[in-house]
Amino acid sequence: MAELVTYLPISSPFIRFAGRYVDEAFGVAAGYNFFVFEAALVPFEIVACNVIIHYWSDTIPPGGVIAIVIVLYGVINVFAVKWYGETEFWLAIGKVILIIGLLMYTFITMLGANPLHDRFGFRYWREPGAFAELYKTGSLGRFLGFLQCLIQASFTVAGPDYVSMAAGEAENPRAVMPRAFNKVFTRLMAFFVLGSLAVGINVPYTDTELSDAFKSGLPGAAASPYVVAMNRLRITVLPDIVNALVLSAAFSAGNSYVYCASRSLFGLALEGKAPKIFTRCAANGVPIYCVILVLLISLLSFLQVSNNSAVVLQWFVNLVTASQLINFSVMSFTFIRFKRACEAQGLSRDTLPYKGILQPYLAWYALTGCFIMSFVGGYTVFLPGKWSVPTFLFSYTMIGVFPLLFIGWKFLKRTKWLDPSEVDLYKDVQEIEEYTRTYVPIPPKNKFEWLLDRVFD
Repeated sequence: MAELVTYLPISSPFIRFAGRYVDEAFGVAAGYNFFVFEAALVPFEIVACNVIIHYWSDTIPPGGVIAIVIVLYGVINVFAVKWYGETEFWLAIGKVILIIGLLMYTFITMLGANPLHDRFGFRYWREPGAFAELYKTGSLGRFLGFLQCLIQASFTVAGPDYVSMAAGEAENPRAVMPRAFNKVFTRLMAFFVLGSLAVGINVPYTDTELSDAFKSGLPGAAASPYVVAMNRLRITVLPDIVNALVLSAAFSAGNSYVYCASRSLFGLALEGKAPKIFTRCAANGVPIYCVILVLLISLLSFLQVSNNSAVVLQWFVNLVTASQLINFSVMSFTFIRFKRACEAQGLSRDTLPYKGILQPYLAWYALTGCFIMSFVGGYTVFLPGKWSVPTFLFSYTMIGVFPLLFIGWKFLKRTKWLDPSEVDLYKDVQEIEEYTRTYVPIPPKNKFEWLLDRVFD
């Protein structure tokens, strides 16, 4: 993705590249899949907010919390959207501080600096062990446990798609975007891998509070593994602080998804690939009908009222995971087609502003892995006694909808599957190159901006 976006930094790039380098119908299917992906994350975060709030008290009914959060999202995205970028910037810094703080907490407490003076270290890697059995016993059970973690990782790992979406608005994108992609990769590896390591250090998978949270949707779900660990060590106050920060992160994430989903649909409508009504904007430029549709989709969060939170959260995890894996598959296949077009038209990748390594082998590896995992994600419904219609639908709906969108648009618009020699590799490139040649960097206005430039550069 970094190679494509650096060569041609435009808005909604991987969606438009899919239409430009493969087939217009392929781009339409990718666009709607990305919209569903973003929109489905809104009710997920709303349910998460509700679960976290009920860590402190059950006084407010779930439906009340859900309604309040949806109304707040509506108000923010319609009336206060001009402060979106600024607030998200500071909230993002808060998330980074939170994860760094939790990693430091893990290191300090595992060495015995806790109220119990328990130097537990890697104890839980030995008792009960690092690999949990799931559904079956023995090696098969441990493999299924690992597979479940892999499916969960497919849900949590995101980054290249979000970074690419900013390409059209980034300052000096051909210089900025390669650094951004590299840093996303390293930071995801650092935070996700170290975060997973910290969870395994802090809590055994046999902990009753944690297992009750995931199986029955009890209040422990709001506590998170870190808060469960703090309760085990009889640490006070800190669990409430952590949960408050997690709540702000969940609320912020949901607000971001309302914004991104509505703009994705707005972009599709502007290109004539969604009903024209979604191009209408309020006086402040907000695509009001797009926001309304996303908020209507967020009403799915009320499913929690008649089901336990753990089940509802898992439904949305299944839906989002399938959509995200399709997104990554689209990116990988689009790059493969781009590379073939470069070879067919004599455009050397050595002349591009950024060149990926080990290509196209890594692209084929990503395409194969993501394609397979998109089908594996809901495998549990096929196990004896595990059949569930909602779980099946949330896990496999987008896998069926994506080809239907592709075939339907191709049939309606008679679009053409592009031959590599027919792909337009040079459209909009001249404007980007002219901008890059004439770009003059803006110096920081004060020491604080200078510091931010150094930290995030």
